[in-house]
Amino acid sequence: MVESWVNSAERIGADLHLELSGTGGRRAALIDALREAVRGGRLAPGTRLPPYRSLAADLGVARNTVAGAYAELVAEGWLTARQGSGTRVADSARPLRAQPTRHAGNGPVTAPPRARAPRHDLRQGTPDASAFPRAAWLASYRRALQQAPDEVFGPGDPAGRIELREALTEYLARARGVRTAPDRIVICSGFAHGLRLLFGQGGGGPLRGPLAVETYGLGFHRELLRTAGVRTVPLPVDEHGARVGELAKERAVLLTPAHQFPTGGPLHAERRAAVIDWARARGGLVLEDDYDGEFRYDRKPVGAVQGLDPERVILLGSVSKSLSPALRLGWMVLPERNVEGVLAAKGEREAWASVLDQLSLADFITSGSYDRHVRRMRQRYRSRRDRLVAALAARAPHIGVTGVAAGLHAVLRLPPGTERSALKAAAWQGVALDGLAAFRHPEAATTGSGARVEDGLVVGYATPSEARFGAALEALCEVLPPGEAAHGL
Repeated sequence: MVESWVNSAERIGADLHLELSGTGGRRAALIDALREAVRGGRLAPGTRLPPYRSLAADLGVARNTVAGAYAELVAEGWLTARQGSGTRVADSARPLRAQPTRHAGNGPVTAPPRARAPRHDLRQGTPDASAFPRAAWLASYRRALQQAPDEVFGPGDPAGRIELREALTEYLARARGVRTAPDRIVICSGFAHGLRLLFGQGGGGPLRGPLAVETYGLGFHRELLRTAGVRTVPLPVDEHGARVGELAKERAVLLTPAHQFPTGGPLHAERRAAVIDWARARGGLVLEDDYDGEFRYDRKPVGAVQGLDPERVILLGSVSKSLSPALRLGWMVLPERNVEGVLAAKGEREAWASVLDQLSLADFITSGSYDRHVRRMRQRYRSRRDRLVAALAARAPHIGVTGVAAGLHAVLRLPPGTERSALKAAAWQGVALDGLAAFRHPEAATTGSGARVEDGLVVGYATPSEARFGAALEALCEVLPPGEAAHGL
């Protein structure tokens, strides 16, 4: 058997791994290997093959052997050869579909069917993907690439590119009231990555548990912390946000003060001051998840809690809501004493966010494109929020709506005992929704947290495209349960 990587760097297309085996001679083995590569889909229609001399040298065979194999496959219709265009896989040569595997006595076994995509996606957590500012981002990417010094393409700084850290320092101070400096910012791949850096695996990060968390929040984050060996203690929430006066022996607390997730509403001013007082008195730390702080509609801007005491608050943010979760870009604004530990956890060869994406975001911010995009999306999402509230008032006035002063989702308060049936009806009609119960801390009922168990739906009104949003609202109203008015938080 002869195995070779065809290194087609001269004038040709893709590298190709071939295995020549069998007893029929090199020419026959090469024909069989090329047929199998096309049949199996490794060589797509239109792929340009290496010249005779290059492939012969890589495989250690005669040039005439390759020429003869190509000629036979051209005659059979597998390949085409044109003057000046080289030898390519024929457009008519399509890979065979994978056949079901068989188990003796059990008949064919097919792969399980893929889950059918919902007709209307109203799940929380993602912005309108169709609104990504492609042209402006491309312009920033081009400028970043053209202006990037050579050292950008070598080993980088674990803290992230200084250009982005400087841009974030100015932007966060201006837009979120954050007080920091570039050397206090560490770039990460998003909020979850930031948590992993802070707590590590099995308690290997610079922070330790237990950690107080809001009674309602993302189960994914709680599971991530549990995997890191961190016990999470539920902290009740009400219409004024987390009840920080009930913090007990914990030395750290994770909050969503700009817009409590998912119930909605900012942390009340008195509680913002109280949690800082608690942190100072106990030597504690506040982790601030600033997940959608830019999107506010019916109230004055609420600055970050970090601005009250930069040495007692770690602020974590990202572009997953403002731009796209596909970018995998986030940041941590750290007290001075925590920077070294986070950088040590990140490591010299940690899987960082793309340096070119970091430079592009830096340009996107400094050029003003980020501000323009956020303002445009704020107007769009406010319009959608208004349409949602109006549709519910007209079609389901018994459904209470909360958490709509900011953010990308609303909470629909349902009559008691109807959440599960509403989710089933939605799934039957192809409407993807989240139930409020899915976000509730599993220990809330057993720890005397005082949090009320309520039925509700978490409706993400940012996810559908503009063209599909009206139909999504219609479908939502169709699956809501009848009943008397629900009273929420």
